[in-house]
Amino acid sequence: MLIVGLTGGIATGKSTVSNGLRAQGVPVIDADTVAHQLMEPGETPYRLVVQHFGPGILRDDATIDRARLGAEIFGDAAKRQLLNRCTHPYVRRRMLVLLLGYYVRGHAMCVLDVPLLFESGLDRLCGKVAVVACAEDRQLARLMARNALSGDEAAARIAAQMPLDDKIRRATRVIDNNGSVEETMGQVQTMVREWRPSWLSTFGALLAPVGLVAALPLVRTSVWGLGVAGTCAAWLVGSALGVL
Repeated sequence: MLIVGLTGGIATGKSTVSNGLRAQGVPVIDADTVAHQLMEPGETPYRLVVQHFGPGILRDDATIDRARLGAEIFGDAAKRQLLNRCTHPYVRRRMLVLLLGYYVRGHAMCVLDVPLLFESGLDRLCGKVAVVACAEDRQLARLMARNALSGDEAAARIAAQMPLDDKIRRATRVIDNNGSVEETMGQVQTMVREWRPSWLSTFGALLAPVGLVAALPLVRTSVWGLGVAGTCAAWLVGSALGVL
């Protein structure tokens, strides 16, 4: 299964691209959605965040007020790092579980939609990375309209992130979101057509671990004989098919 990392700058149109990928039948694991789920009462990250940031970030119904939490950490690198330590390991774990689920169901391609893809190191899991980009003035205008921010506030939010040019330099493909939605969707369709592995490749990738597991009983029978040979043969055949 090909794992594709999807990222971009704030308000560059990453959600539009994610929706386009889903419309093409590609499963998308959204890090923000996973993080929101893990910030619900009863989850470990919720308990850690409330423990470190106090009850002042809670609404009357005991859920976390993300606006208050955002105001608490904005402009304070130490508090942002603390929040990341409370949440990121659990977000990664949940995303990996979801990724495994798509793998065993035979999906040829899965997208990890992660705003901090490079900063978190999750790009190392990805065979390819797509970065959604647009002109800085468009990004600023979109962010001001979407979040009801002043120009200075929006510029500060953009400046707090990894520079978009740095992400572009590390991308396998850049999706230009300066044009119409139709133009962006055309780029998404082309990317999926060019990147989605064939059914034979997907089937072969599934065979490799299955072959290894199937050969394990033979290893117990003869460590130096047919067991080792069977294990190696099963693994090599599965791996060979997986790269077709």
